[in-house]
Amino acid sequence: MDIKNEIIRKIRMNRISTTEVADCLGKTGVFKDSHAVNRGHFAVGNVKWIYALDESNWSIHEQIREVQAGDVVMIEAFNCGDRAIIGELVTKFAVLYREAVAIISNANMRDANDIIKQNYPMWCKGFSPVGCFNKYIEQPLDSVIEKEHRDKYEGSIAVCDDTGVVIIPKEQHTEEFLKKLENIENQEDIWFEYLDKYKWDTYDIVCLKKYLND
Repeated sequence: MDIKNEIIRKIRMNRISTTEVADCLGKTGVFKDSHAVNRGHFAVGNVKWIYALDESNWSIHEQIREVQAGDVVMIEAFNCGDRAIIGELVTKFAVLYREAVAIISNANMRDANDIIKQNYPMWCKGFSPVGCFNKYIEQPLDSVIEKEHRDKYEGSIAVCDDTGVVIIPKEQHTEEFLKKLENIENQEDIWFEYLDKYKWDTYDIVCLKKYLND
């Protein structure tokens, strides 16, 4: 098993939260404007990056066919305003038939009632009944922008829970980061032990770390 899959497995098996992962990243890594639609879901996986462009979701229909089982589908929108980029149909295709573990986006979606009813693992900016057009866009996404976003997100790791979405960049797919995940779990166990068992206050636990001398 390569290190990337070890990290994914570690996070999934131990349900390491986005809060803890962000701490391991030096309190960074949030994928902005992506909020849980249905509470209680936890997802982690390889990021498959796709996009909508110029108020059209044509490119999404093209690209989402490439999603693999276990992927987290990240959908970004460029020049789409507040339009919803997908609804229940694409969501069902990605999650049920392509076996994606989650859909994350910093744009709006539609069909909120159905996405909530079916309890799909989705994180997004919000909802709008006004969707994108299904039209072919002759002018592609600017190559510089596409390369920047694809290089940043494609193949990274996304961790998703009720708090939001955190992205572990490819340069952090290392043994050192795996060790950080183990350490953060141990630290949380210690903190809560001293809070619950010994009734220490949080100043002594978090700031002074008196447990190191105990």
